[in-house]
Amino acid sequence: MNYIWFFIILISFISAACTGKVDDLVNSIWDGAKKSIEIALYLAGIMAFWLGIMKIAENSGLVSTIAKIITPAAKKLFPDVPPDNPAIGNIALNFSANMFGLSNAATPIGIKAMEDLQELNKDKSSATNAMCTLLAMNTAGFQLVPATVIAVLAACGSKDPTGIVFPTLIVTAISFSSALIVVKVLEKIWAPQCIKQEEQERTRRGKND
Repeated sequence: MNYIWFFIILISFISAACTGKVDDLVNSIWDGAKKSIEIALYLAGIMAFWLGIMKIAENSGLVSTIAKIITPAAKKLFPDVPPDNPAIGNIALNFSANMFGLSNAATPIGIKAMEDLQELNKDKSSATNAMCTLLAMNTAGFQLVPATVIAVLAACGSKDPTGIVFPTLIVTAISFSSALIVVKVLEKIWAPQCIKQEEQERTRRGKND
């Protein structure tokens, strides 16, 4: 990726030099740098606000309540994980944070959930079905309130930054459902293959013995 960015920057400088628009290039660099700082500061303020709301919701028990509502579904999505394992609660909390568009708050919870799943993993060199399912859920990223996107749109001067809410809800719902369907289908396809490979390996070892 670094090489790609370097190539793009190099082509920009060469093009500007050949067309005599070096001044325009320099001005665009300064304008871009200024805009990036403005967006970063605005985004930091919005994220601080939403993280504060999330903290209030957490202290008031709202997040825990949502997590409890989601927990039964999480148990069905992760049948290999014991119901009383802390991974189930962390997965529910991770989904709740992602649902409100708080990816920064969801990341540490997701990492903790993945660590809990790794403790249950018998083969540490490969991911379990539960770990793949959690990764698919986070990659798809279902969002009810895309707080980060709203903040970026507002910082860029959008007249209707909240207009993205309904389209985002539809798109993330489709992507989330698709991700879960694909990962569950692959579980059914891949598991028999793994079992067959294990049987072949046992047969090979038996012959060698």
